[in-house]
Amino acid sequence: MEGENTARSLAPYDPNRLLDYVKKRFNLKNDAALCRVLRVTAPVISKIRHGRLPVGAALLINIHEMTDLPVRELRDIMGDRRQIVRISPDHTKPREEGDQ
Repeated sequence: MEGENTARSLAPYDPNRLLDYVKKRFNLKNDAALCRVLRVTAPVISKIRHGRLPVGAALLINIHEMTDLPVRELRDIMGDRRQIVRISPDHTKPREEGDQ
């Protein structure tokens, strides 16, 4: 299995692999069943699958709690090789009055 982990960690980033892994692990037939298990709406899964939304921390933690796999391994399944995940400074600064 070590070779499989190495191959996964070298694969390009693709969150579909993580979603497909969860579907297979829980023997789910489709994305609608995946949505129910993960407690997210269908548009969230669709946006992740089409690259318009990243896999957020809350979803990653939810998958971790369901599968008991370390977050690092879940990130490896997706091909996320970042050593440190940082929040953009734009997300942490307070909004000015009039900002949307």
